[in-house]
Amino acid sequence: MNKTAFIFPGQGSQYIGMGQDFYDKIIESKKVFDEADEVLNMDLSGLIFNGKEEDLKKTENTQPAILTTCIAILKAMEKEGIDCDYTAGLSLGEYSSMVMSKAMDFSDALKVVRERGKFMQEAVPQGLGGMAALLGLDRDKLSIVIEATKEYGVVEVANYNSPEQIVVSGEKTGIEIACAKALELGAKKAVPLQVSAPFHTSLLNPAGEKLSKELEKIKLKELSKKVVSNVDGEIIKDKDEIKAKLVDQVSHSVLWQQSVEYMINQGVDTFVEIGPGKSLSGFVKRISKSMGKEVNTLSVNNLESYYEAVEKLTKGA
Repeated sequence: MNKTAFIFPGQGSQYIGMGQDFYDKIIESKKVFDEADEVLNMDLSGLIFNGKEEDLKKTENTQPAILTTCIAILKAMEKEGIDCDYTAGLSLGEYSSMVMSKAMDFSDALKVVRERGKFMQEAVPQGLGGMAALLGLDRDKLSIVIEATKEYGVVEVANYNSPEQIVVSGEKTGIEIACAKALELGAKKAVPLQVSAPFHTSLLNPAGEKLSKELEKIKLKELSKKVVSNVDGEIIKDKDEIKAKLVDQVSHSVLWQQSVEYMINQGVDTFVEIGPGKSLSGFVKRISKSMGKEVNTLSVNNLESYYEAVEKLTKGA
C-alpha cells in the first residue's frame, strides 16, 4: 500500500517573491494570502512578494510569511484532490502540519507563529547567539565537539537533519569553537547559518514559557491526520499532546531524521515538500539512502513544480 507524506519547511527557506505565482493564478491560494493580511492587519503579502529581504528575515515576519506560503500552496494541492497519510514539518513547518490536520485554524496559527517569532528573538539579545550546520561529521564525534565548547557558553544540538547534517546552536563564541573542532575531527564543512537567534536550545526556554501562554488563547482540535512531532519523531496521539510538544519544540532538538525514518518505516514511499525551497527533499533522499530504502520526493514551490506534482500524484505514479 503506497503512502504519502506532506512535509513543510521551516525558517531559512524564505525568499522574496515566494508563492506569488500561486497568488496570481490560483484563487484558493490568493484567499490564503488575503486572509493573512487581514488577520495580522498588515500587508504581509506585499512584504513577501515585493518587500526588502532584511524585513522578511525578521523572525516575527519570516514565520507567518513561510506559514502563509505553505498553506497557500497546500490549498492548491487540495483543490486537485491530492491528500496524504502522514504530515510533518521542520520546526516552524510543524505549524503548517497543524493547520493541514485541522488541529489549528490558519488564523490562529498565524497569530501564534508571529508571537513565537518575537519570543524567540527576545530570548537572546541579537548578535549573542548563532547556529551552524556541521556536514559529514561522524555522529560518535559529536559529543567531543560539544565537550570542547563547555567553557565558552551553551552549545547544543538543534537539528538532526540527515545522516550527513547536524545543526548546532548556542552562544556565538561556543559555535565558532564547535565549527573549528568539527573540522579538526574530519567534518567536510562547518557552515554558520544566517539566523538571528540560537534556536532549539535551552537558551530559548523563556520563549517556550511565553509561547505556552499564547497557545492557551487558541482552540486546539483533534488531528485529522497523522502528524509526526519534531520533539520525539513519533505520532502526536491526540489534541491534549499538541501544546506541550509545540512548547518543547522551541528549546529542544528537532529530530527531523528520526521523523523521516519513522514515516519510511510506516510505509511512506512518497514525500511531497510543500513550500519555499527544497532542502527537506534533499534530507529525505539522504535519510532513505542510509536506510537502504527507495522513496519518491517531490518539491512543490512554484507553479511549474506544482503542475508536475499534480500530474504524477493524480496518475498514482
